[in-house]
Amino acid sequence: APVQVNYLGFPGTTGADFIDYIITDKIVTPEEHAPYYSEKFVYLPHCYQVNDHTQPISNKEWTKEDLELPESSFVFCSFNHPYKIDPVMFDTWMKILRQVPESVLWLLLGNKTAEENLRREAETRGVKSERLVFAERLPKDEHLGRLRFADLALDTWIVNGHTTTSDSLWAGVPVITLQGSHFASRVSSSALSAIGLPELITYSLEEYEALAVQLAHNPAELQELRQRLARNRLVAPLFDTPRFVRNLETAYKEMWKIFSAGETPRQIEVMENY
Repeated sequence: APVQVNYLGFPGTTGADFIDYIITDKIVTPEEHAPYYSEKFVYLPHCYQVNDHTQPISNKEWTKEDLELPESSFVFCSFNHPYKIDPVMFDTWMKILRQVPESVLWLLLGNKTAEENLRREAETRGVKSERLVFAERLPKDEHLGRLRFADLALDTWIVNGHTTTSDSLWAGVPVITLQGSHFASRVSSSALSAIGLPELITYSLEEYEALAVQLAHNPAELQELRQRLARNRLVAPLFDTPRFVRNLETAYKEMWKIFSAGETPRQIEVMENY
């Protein structure tokens, strides 16, 4: 292939001199990160991540009891793979649970070892292990449907939710993220910006913790966020798939134009002009 592009498979540089470009955006890879990438940046105008605006959400009639969630609980969730849960962020999650007494943390059941370890670590941090609720894997539409029982999603840090964050937002659940310094730790910031909820991006563990506790104790504020997310969902760039496709195709055409002119790859910035 005369032009080769790094996209979606790995959230960072390949380090390979035969990959010409990486499709990205200015939040996940600010211009000052360019020296650390072997690829040239191809900046899309909004979030680099494509999303499906036709994903079905199951309307299956569950109750909290069906999902093993206490009836009166405030439900924090993080459906990221267990490997993304580092001790520093887990400490913060447990601090949040201690300050919101009627809350639980709803997690994805990855494997029994992870479940046992996380329950043990919760106890050592002064949180009863039963306040961690582990969800079985479900078909995608049903998983999106059950997400409506979550009040607020807590993002992982070193590796953010990517599809996980988009799934929560598509299902109408706000996500709090902590922006890091490398591609994989900035994806949720990009997604939240592209759906019009940048105030859910935090820049320190203390700010992340405080925001989660604040929203859990202020139902009206959280409801306003959820209503704004519902309004933005089908009009903001994050889930505007046809708009994304137009921008991506513009990027491909520009790459080809540079190659056809015999020029070396260079940074590309796609500008919307429609």
